Amino acid sequence: MIRTQIQLTEKQSHILKQRAIEEGVSVAEVIRRSINVYIHAETEIDTEERKRRALSVLGKYDSGLTDLSENHDKYLAEVYGEVGE
Repeated sequence: MIRTQIQLTEKQSHILKQRAIEEGVSVAEVIRRSINVYIHAETEIDTEERKRRALSVLGKYDSGLTDLSENHDKYLAEVYGEVGE
C-alpha cells in the first residue's frame, strides 16, 4: 500500500473515528472503503451516461443507404480514401 497524508476538518475526523469504532476497523480502512465506493459510483455513472448517450442517437440519423449494415467496410474505405487524396 502507498502511504499518504490528508487534512480533515474536525467534524470529518470525528465522524471517521466514530464510523471506525462502529465497524471495528481502523480509520484508514474506513477511508479506503469510502474511496472505493466513490470510485465505483463515478465509474458506474460514466458507464451509464455513455450507454444513455449512445442509445439516444440510435435511428436519429438517416444515411439514405439501405445496405449500410452489410457494406459498412466498403463505405468506410471510400470515405477514408477521399480523406487521403
